[in-house]
Amino acid sequence: MQSLLKLSHGIDAFTRWTGKRLAWLILLAVIISAVNAAVRKTFDVSSNSWLELQWVLFGIVFLLCSPWTLLDNEHIRIDIVNNLFPKRVRDIIDLVGHIFFLLPLTIVMIVTGGPFFMRSFEINEQSGNAGGLPQWPAKSLIIIGFALLLVQAISELVKRIAVMRGLIPDPHASQVHALEAEVEHLVEAIEKR
Repeated sequence: MQSLLKLSHGIDAFTRWTGKRLAWLILLAVIISAVNAAVRKTFDVSSNSWLELQWVLFGIVFLLCSPWTLLDNEHIRIDIVNNLFPKRVRDIIDLVGHIFFLLPLTIVMIVTGGPFFMRSFEINEQSGNAGGLPQWPAKSLIIIGFALLLVQAISELVKRIAVMRGLIPDPHASQVHALEAEVEHLVEAIEKR
């Protein structure tokens, strides 16, 4: 199990490093969007390639940063209901969710995304819009993003099993979500009145 935990640590480090760098592409997408809007309104000129580029940048962030979201335990769940359960039940729910839902989804997306990308690459698929971008690089993001998510899901499974066996402390035990922090802040403000 120690070798799996070492591998998990390496996966986590790569995921965090990648996510922190790619997240900055949102700023680039916003800048491109603002410049596109300003040029279109000021000069009545538009460029399909720049419009498509902002969507590709968003796709990069959405797909390639999703493993970072999973690593930081910021994925969607119903925290109010989840927090009603004992820790052991929450750990089992995480295991079942990862094994029976997340892992199969990532595998299906990789397997079906492969031919989808390859057909596009083989014909050098271009945008249907005049002056648009090639489509195959954007389609490759599906395979890359879900492959990274699959690897991070395996890392999360290794850590969850180690936590349940008492081999490591829960990396998310002391984590306070933004909503929980806001509720605590509001309760403190009300109590001070």
